[in-house]
Amino acid sequence: MSKASNKVIAGDYEGKLVGVSFGEAFISLTMTKLLYLNKETVSALTPLDDDSQISVASAAMRGLVGELIFGPIGLVAAATAKRNGIHIVGIEFKGGKRSVVEVDDKRYRNMAQACF
Repeated sequence: MSKASNKVIAGDYEGKLVGVSFGEAFISLTMTKLLYLNKETVSALTPLDDDSQISVASAAMRGLVGELIFGPIGLVAAATAKRNGIHIVGIEFKGGKRSVVEVDDKRYRNMAQACF
């Protein structure tokens, strides 16, 4: 069974870990600086995966949609899919930065609840 990497896989903050503390998801920028993922920091949260079986056509479509929404970093979505509780999510921050993250169910639920 695959495990989510729980990190930013493309865009701004690439390689940074995504965690949860006291029910709130965050990106760990440094050991002491956290970027919380909530209504104050996030302007858009877009799932880039789906619940159905992956096919070449749907992967291509997801990549196209990802590119339209998030530019070149959205193309990462073409090579990914939801797998056993793994979510690929595009995040647009209020400051204009954008990231694509791979997270597990727990982090995804926390992000979605805090951003809506």
